[in-house]
Amino acid sequence: MNKHLAIGALSACAFAALFATGRIEPPPVHAATDEQKKLAWAAVERNAEAIAALSDNIYYFAELGMQEHESAKLLTETLQSIGFRVRTGDAGFPTNVWAEWGSGSPRIAIVTEVDALPEGSQTPGSIERKPLIAGAPGHMEGHNAHAGVTVGAAYALKQVMERYKLPGTVAISYGPAEEQLVSRPFLVRAGLFKDIDAALLIHIGSTFGTGIGLMNYGAISAEFTFRGKTAHGAQNPWDGRDAVDAVVLMDAGVNALREHLRPTARAHRTITHGGIQPNIIADLGKIWWYVRDDTGPKTIENFNRVVKVAEGAAIMTSTTLSHEVVASAWPQLSNRSIAEVIQKNIDSVGTPVWSSEENDFARRFQKSVGVPEVGLATRAIPLGGRPQSFASNDNGDVTWVVPSGNFQFPASVPGVQYHNWVAAVTPTLSISHKGQVAGAKVLAATVLDLLTDPDLLKRAKAQFALDTKETKYFPMLPASAKPPLELNREMMEKYRPEMRKSYLNTKPAFR
Repeated sequence: MNKHLAIGALSACAFAALFATGRIEPPPVHAATDEQKKLAWAAVERNAEAIAALSDNIYYFAELGMQEHESAKLLTETLQSIGFRVRTGDAGFPTNVWAEWGSGSPRIAIVTEVDALPEGSQTPGSIERKPLIAGAPGHMEGHNAHAGVTVGAAYALKQVMERYKLPGTVAISYGPAEEQLVSRPFLVRAGLFKDIDAALLIHIGSTFGTGIGLMNYGAISAEFTFRGKTAHGAQNPWDGRDAVDAVVLMDAGVNALREHLRPTARAHRTITHGGIQPNIIADLGKIWWYVRDDTGPKTIENFNRVVKVAEGAAIMTSTTLSHEVVASAWPQLSNRSIAEVIQKNIDSVGTPVWSSEENDFARRFQKSVGVPEVGLATRAIPLGGRPQSFASNDNGDVTWVVPSGNFQFPASVPGVQYHNWVAAVTPTLSISHKGQVAGAKVLAATVLDLLTDPDLLKRAKAQFALDTKETKYFPMLPASAKPPLELNREMMEKYRPEMRKSYLNTKPAFR
């Protein structure tokens, strides 16, 4: 078997064999009591309005990656108000937020993000295209909902830990610019996760679900710059060296390369500088690529072949080439021992009870985008039923240095795809709010299990050692890489003054 495909994906027979040999012990009864979890869930339910207020505020901020200043400020203020210690600026990211409560071990980290996407502005609840501000950014993946889930769970955990005098530390990492796959490899490199015992990753979805093994794709984001020589396109084009020709040839070359890559490979691009006007031979051309595959090593291999194509394009056009890796991400590695606990908590919490109005809206929405009119999800995905996603998330690097579990919480409409304006319709509706409450309950319960069950952590660490035995983590991010502080600044400065008019006046108040 390919050693990379075997990572974290042991069969039931193989797992049973490990139990028999004593390499991994069978799971005992969890140490976190029903009473403790019920106290946490009651705190979440009591603060449902605060959870919604927090995530709704961040929806209207709609801040692009590296420019999450209002979001970071609100998160900092809210977390401090519930007793967490908060700092910003780690690893050179002004909008990176790291919050902690408690002391000592075990140290459990919650990992997520709150950034928006370009041109996603949309009036909440409107199935027809109706931007709040034409051309402005918007939350068309629902990352705003992550704030409500994480802070809601954090508040509940603090209540339980104080009541029962539970030792340990809860940390929350809000990494900037996830949509551009930027920050977590830098945070791992800076050592923020070196003392963490286990991590939990969350993401919005249309139903509850966790998984085992590789959960998404690795990716490398890089911009290729070609430089040539300008000339008049009619008078003396022979004197020019066309950098845009190099961009076009690279594009064609990568398309030819696809036939010779594994079926799992993905590559997509946008031309970021394509000349000035037709009669001027362009001396500058830029193209931005994402290169992906289902393992980290395959991703690196694909990227190196793409670089060779770029070098060939430069030779053919007598231009010079440079390239910069903007960001990178390993595929998420989900730990079986942690996933089993997440699944039990998902099953205990259950999918939200949807009203007839919510289901009717969902079906009308599904009809409008041409997907099956099935309404909202009524059951969770069974453990092992969630396939590896083709998408990527920069938090994958965390999962290769810390035993980690991840889950999606049900806060959007099935069939309505992200990275499209339609996904910005629901993140402030009751569908999202109910899903956030359910997600916060599962998150709080799972952190409690990790805090109170030493055997669970031992099993998770044993599983992690097994999963990473043959494939070891290495940074795909070059050592010379620095945080792209100017990323999205111009776009946010263009739209933020008008966007401020839609900001909410209400602030979250947890009690």
